[in-house]
Amino acid sequence: MLKYLLLTLTLAFVVVCQDDKPNIVVIITDDQDVVLGGMYPMKNVQRLIGNEGTTFTNSFVTSPVCCPSRASFLTGLHVHNHMTWNNTIVGGCYGQNWRSIETQTFATSLYNAGYNTFYAGKYLNRYADPSIGGPEIIPPGWSDWHGLVGQSRYYNYTISHNGVPIHSDDLYLTDIIRDLGTDFILNQTESQPFLMVLAPPAPHAPFTPPPRHQGVFKNVTAVQHPNFNVAVNDKHWIMRMPPSPLPAEMIPELDRVYSSRWESLLAVDEMVADVVKALDSNSLLSNTYLIFTSDNGYHIGQFSQVYDKRQPYEADIRVPLVIRGPKVQKNKTNDQPILNIDLAPTIIELAGLSPPKSMDGRPIKFDAQNEELERNMLVEYYGEGEDTTVDPSCPWSYDRENLAQCSPAYECKCQDSRNNTYGCVRQISRNINKKFCSFADSENFTEMYDLNSDPYELTNIINQTLPSVKYWYQNLLSQLLTCKGHQNCDIPVENPKIY
Repeated sequence: MLKYLLLTLTLAFVVVCQDDKPNIVVIITDDQDVVLGGMYPMKNVQRLIGNEGTTFTNSFVTSPVCCPSRASFLTGLHVHNHMTWNNTIVGGCYGQNWRSIETQTFATSLYNAGYNTFYAGKYLNRYADPSIGGPEIIPPGWSDWHGLVGQSRYYNYTISHNGVPIHSDDLYLTDIIRDLGTDFILNQTESQPFLMVLAPPAPHAPFTPPPRHQGVFKNVTAVQHPNFNVAVNDKHWIMRMPPSPLPAEMIPELDRVYSSRWESLLAVDEMVADVVKALDSNSLLSNTYLIFTSDNGYHIGQFSQVYDKRQPYEADIRVPLVIRGPKVQKNKTNDQPILNIDLAPTIIELAGLSPPKSMDGRPIKFDAQNEELERNMLVEYYGEGEDTTVDPSCPWSYDRENLAQCSPAYECKCQDSRNNTYGCVRQISRNINKKFCSFADSENFTEMYDLNSDPYELTNIINQTLPSVKYWYQNLLSQLLTCKGHQNCDIPVENPKIY
């Protein structure tokens, strides 16, 4: 009798503990900027997450391109630690090294703690590549898996449904992800907490909205900040590549891309509303954290670039971040500096667990004090050379193995190269708002900006900077590029030493 009573009390205790654990829903878009107005179409996100939670105004990514950034999001590790360098298999995107690293994601932590875990949408760009396993492979940590095979697209895609690939030609992918997500929610109960990640393709190229949203923003043109289509001579070589500025006939194409991106996001905004409605109708909303963010930003015409990401400037490295939940203040803005490596330890901590000390990120403090408002952040990118994206008609196609994303549609202006490789310190405190970048090219090019006085990064001040200050920043960058673990990577902000 006593044994039966003890067993009953133990089971009751386990149920109570499970009930106390919150649910966590993450929505991560693809290439959604915040600097160029990318949150404008997201009225439901603002109403249902922002107004009911906190908007973080200083949210950055560790690398401004999809695969490395998503690997950082999942693991809480800097690029130099998870070694997913860029979007290619050779560059570690879903390569053999990743297959060991992905056993250490926030998903595996929550799955092992009893969470029901669900994923739908884009994972890593090279997921399910035939050379490394195909769609039958289910990444560890996911009890319900619906991963997009390969790169973002809106139609004509394949999804691995728990290891079974199913192809669709004409069903709009964002709507399918929405349906999978809401069906999952409606089948959950309070007896087991769940983690859900929804990863729609929008607003990634080819920026395709569903028919119901085509033309909604047809009269919207690309935002033209002071750095729009300006010729530059003080930035690294790929930014100086001709034509600079872009010819006038290229501007309508930038406008088309800008408005199409907004239109493609409207389905995501509808998905957010449907997810919140499903949570509410199933009496789960009050005990659920919702996190809305993106894998990287985007540029459209800045510094005479066309449209892409991969550069160290604010449009590419800043992303939206909006969070609501039981312990999150309502209708607030928060300016603490945050990196996407902070999301993994935050999710683990919200689940009542202790983040591994090996993670480079730190949990977000929803009641941030002054010390959380200062940070030295690392941004790193390792350039690609991918000859299949260099059109043979381009005049520099002879060097196609070292270049990428060069097309006559871009006036043959390349968007990437092998030596578009750099590390940056993004430094924010009460009085400091600076960026220092060092490039691994033949010029050993260096850039530095004071964003308090120059928010559009128009003037590279490196030649006006004291040698001792440059040395101090270079030393700080070197420390960050080799750091491991939160305690080692969280280097306090201080004024540069002048010798």
